[in-house]
Amino acid sequence: MNKKCRGCGATLQSNEIQKEGYTIDIAHPYCNRCFRLKYYSEYQKIEKKQSDYLSIVKKIDQTGDLVVLVADVFLLSKQVLLLKKYLKNPVLLVLTKRDILPRSIRESKIKEYIKNMGIPYIDIELISSYKNDHLDELFEKINTYKKSKFVYMVGYTNAGKSTLINKILYNYAMEISDVMTSIMPSTTLDCIEVTIDETLTLIDTPGLLLEKSFMNEVNGKMLSKIMPQKEIKPITYQVKGKQYIYIEDFLEIEVLDNNVTFYISNALIIERYYKKKKNLSYEINLFVGEGEEIMIEGLGFITCSSKGSFIFRCAYDVSIYTRKSLLMKI
Repeated sequence: MNKKCRGCGATLQSNEIQKEGYTIDIAHPYCNRCFRLKYYSEYQKIEKKQSDYLSIVKKIDQTGDLVVLVADVFLLSKQVLLLKKYLKNPVLLVLTKRDILPRSIRESKIKEYIKNMGIPYIDIELISSYKNDHLDELFEKINTYKKSKFVYMVGYTNAGKSTLINKILYNYAMEISDVMTSIMPSTTLDCIEVTIDETLTLIDTPGLLLEKSFMNEVNGKMLSKIMPQKEIKPITYQVKGKQYIYIEDFLEIEVLDNNVTFYISNALIIERYYKKKKNLSYEINLFVGEGEEIMIEGLGFITCSSKGSFIFRCAYDVSIYTRKSLLMKI
């Protein structure tokens, strides 16, 4: 049997240095890429297509085992709905990073919002791996719903899947080990079996790529700013006339007579101007209707006090669209 890297799941090999899984010595637990990432924080990008990861997800359907679908509650988007195409197994939906979303947004509102998205699941749990919130409840549900000792962990990149697995390992495993975590995309390349005890083995699958996401475009330093590390403090601007709001130097929002509130990482710099500051490559014209808010893929969302037109100009070709407001009364 081929030995796999404990970090990314790639098959270890010592022949081709440019290919995934390369290591000087097959006896080592990590490939060279994961070793450099784990001990030196050096990231080597691996070019893989979304279809490569989806092919792994599709194979899960042949097992009938429980799937734990891990989604970032702060970045709920239409991308999550893509999993409806590929997962026919029973799904336990886990929303991570509850501590990032403002506490003013009640859990009942979030659950109702998810229900209305039409995602099929047998149960749902909101957690914070960082604060260890609701991990006991989640672990109990995993053991209640599992069909065999194998449970598949599925989700988009940076949803907190590997962090959650490490927390489960630390809290409940007979022997403590860990899986590789990184904010950079495509850290996990193939399935990794993680034994919790004799009755439960978690199978960590590669994170699906968020297409047209800021997470795929920026470097590691900016990515660490984009991903919030603590509860978001919303920032509101009262706009009279035409004004331009900039997020760092990569996104311009042209606003006319509206109040806009940003739910993004507070580490990012937001500035307001009365004239254009710079020219950016990509332009998106968006009309926000009643009860809608603006979703910026990989960055966060924006609410506005009234319906109206917005112009977004961005340094990258990212997805910016409207969705039903998470803050609407239920």
